Amino acid sequence: MLQAMGQAAVRVAVVNDYELVVAGIAGVLAPYADRVEVVELDTRVPVQAEVDVVLYDSFGQSQGRRLDVTGLLGDSHAKLVVFSWNTDPELVEQSLERGAAGYLTKGLTGAELVDALERVHAGERVTPLQTPMRDGDDFGRWPGAEHGLSAREAEVLALLCQGLGNQEITEKAFLGMNTVKTHIRTLYRKIGVQSRTQAVLWGIDHGFRPDRSRHIRED
Repeated sequence: MLQAMGQAAVRVAVVNDYELVVAGIAGVLAPYADRVEVVELDTRVPVQAEVDVVLYDSFGQSQGRRLDVTGLLGDSHAKLVVFSWNTDPELVEQSLERGAAGYLTKGLTGAELVDALERVHAGERVTPLQTPMRDGDDFGRWPGAEHGLSAREAEVLALLCQGLGNQEITEKAFLGMNTVKTHIRTLYRKIGVQSRTQAVLWGIDHGFRPDRSRHIRED
């Protein structure tokens, strides 16, 4: 725990295209409001409030060389931190090269996430090598979880609903082609469909259409 007594809480904006994902992260951070103050929740819009750190959940989003730090931060002078279950060293390095100030794994607990955000705010570059490594499927929420989809399967379905082909999904999600195909077969079985069109229609009806909203604390 880096925060000294009397030090102001780190102001954080949480960003992702899916409001369910954003709200899930905010809920995990809520018990630590004395250390991390979530002042803005964004889906598909750039950060507007003055914050210290932007926590960018990579679910269904551009990653690595495709990461658009400037577009995400808008006019903010905040530090951007990627939050992802995918901790491939090359992906992490590409994100840092694009301007991310840190890269955190979803295997962290809420307390560990808060500690990592404080360290980034203090000027440290935090990566998965400096944090505990555990499976990240239990962190937060994602569309389709209530239907048995894992976070990885849900992300692939989200990208299908964005109109991406398999090759585009491998590039955007930084997954191998065989992994993408396996996830597609598995999610088809779980949601009871037999084609890509059926999967997309199911996804649109079950929360996989990207949202557009902004929530800023008035105070």
